[in-house]
Amino acid sequence: MTPLATDRARYDRATAHLDAPFAIVDLDAFDANARDLARRAGGKPVRVASKSVRCRELLGRVLAMDGFAGIMSFTLAESVWLARAGFEDVLLAYPSADRAGFAELAADPKLSAAVTVMIDDPAQLELIDRARDGGREEIRVCLELDTALRLLGGRIRIGSYRSPLSEPAQLAELARSIARRPGFRLVGLMAYEGHIAGVGDAPAGRPLRSRAVGLMQRVARRELAARRAAAVRAVRAVAPELEFVNGGGTGSVQSTAAEAAVTEIAAGSGLYLPRLFDDYTSFSGRPAALFALPVVRRPGVGAVTVLGGGYPASGAAGADRSPVPHLPEGLRLAPMEGAGEVQTPLLGSPADDLLIGDKVWFRHAKAGELCERFDTLHLVEGDRVTGSVPTYRGEGRTYL
Repeated sequence: MTPLATDRARYDRATAHLDAPFAIVDLDAFDANARDLARRAGGKPVRVASKSVRCRELLGRVLAMDGFAGIMSFTLAESVWLARAGFEDVLLAYPSADRAGFAELAADPKLSAAVTVMIDDPAQLELIDRARDGGREEIRVCLELDTALRLLGGRIRIGSYRSPLSEPAQLAELARSIARRPGFRLVGLMAYEGHIAGVGDAPAGRPLRSRAVGLMQRVARRELAARRAAAVRAVRAVAPELEFVNGGGTGSVQSTAAEAAVTEIAAGSGLYLPRLFDDYTSFSGRPAALFALPVVRRPGVGAVTVLGGGYPASGAAGADRSPVPHLPEGLRLAPMEGAGEVQTPLLGSPADDLLIGDKVWFRHAKAGELCERFDTLHLVEGDRVTGSVPTYRGEGRTYL
C-alpha cells in the first residue's frame, strides 16, 4: 500500500464506530509538526496563533512542549476567556472595539496582567479609556508594524492591509503617546509578514508564479529585516523595557527567527497543516486535521455523492479556498458544482469502489476555520481514537 492508502486504512479502522460527518486530529502528525516548528524557530519561542487551532485542549498540548510560549489570540472576548481559563500570556493580534471586554480587562488585575492588546492608532487608546468604566488596571499594549513591501515610491504595494504604521518614526511617535498617557504600558512590537509567511512559493504546476513569488519574497525579506530592526531601535529608544518583538508565521519561521531584532515567532497553521501550506520550499509537514464525509449516493459510473462539504476558507474567493478530497486518492470535485452546502459530488475511478456509508476524507484550506464547522475533534493515535475534545464551537464559543 502507498503511504496515503495506509493512512486511509488506519483512519477508517480508528473511526469505524463513528458516523460521519466528523473531524479528526492525528496526534502523531500534530506533534511532529509542532516539533518541526520549534526546530525551525532555532531556539526562539513560538507563540501559538489560536485562530489556527481553536481548541483549548490542543492549545494546552502544544504549549506544554519545548519551544512554545504564549498565545496569539484573535478577539478580545477570546483573550479574556483564555486568560480566565489559566493561559497566562495572551497577545491579542488585532485591534478591538469591544468596550465590555476592555472594561473587564481594566477592572481585573489578573486579566490585565495576562492579556496584551494591539494598538496602531491613538483613537484606539481613546476608545479603551472611554470603555474603562472606572477600572484602573494598567493595560498592556503592543504596536504593530505594517510589513507590506512598497515599490516604485509606494505605487505598488505587496502585502496585507493591516497597520497604518509602516515607518520607524511613526511607531516611535505612537510609543511616545503611550508613554505620556497614564493607564497604559507599551510591552511589545508585532510585525506579521503575510506576503512571506502566508504565500506559498512553489504552487504545483505554476513555474512562472513560483519564480515570481520567490523573487518577491527574497526582496521583501531583505527590506523588512532592515526596516524591522530600525523600528525596534526606534521604539526601544522610547520604551527600553519592551518585553517582546513578535514576527513570522508558519511559512517564514526560519527567516524571521534569523533576525536578531525578533525575540519570538508566531505560528499556528503548521500544526494542522491545511492544504494552503503544501506549496512551500522552506518546509514540509504532515496533514494532521482532516474531516470525513459519508457516501450517500452513487449517481453513476465514476461518481459518488457525499453529505455536506461546503466549507470554504476565508480570503479572496478561488479554487484554493475550497476543501479537497484527500482519501481515497484520485477523487476530485465536480467542476460545475464544487463543494456543496448539503452535498458534494466527487468524480474519479476510485468512486466505483466506494459503497453507501463509506467515508471520504477531506483536507480543508485554512487551519482553524475547520473548527467552526465541527464541535468535536476526535484524537487519533495509530489506528485508535484515544480521546475526543471540544472545539471553541463545542464549548459554545464562536467569536467570529
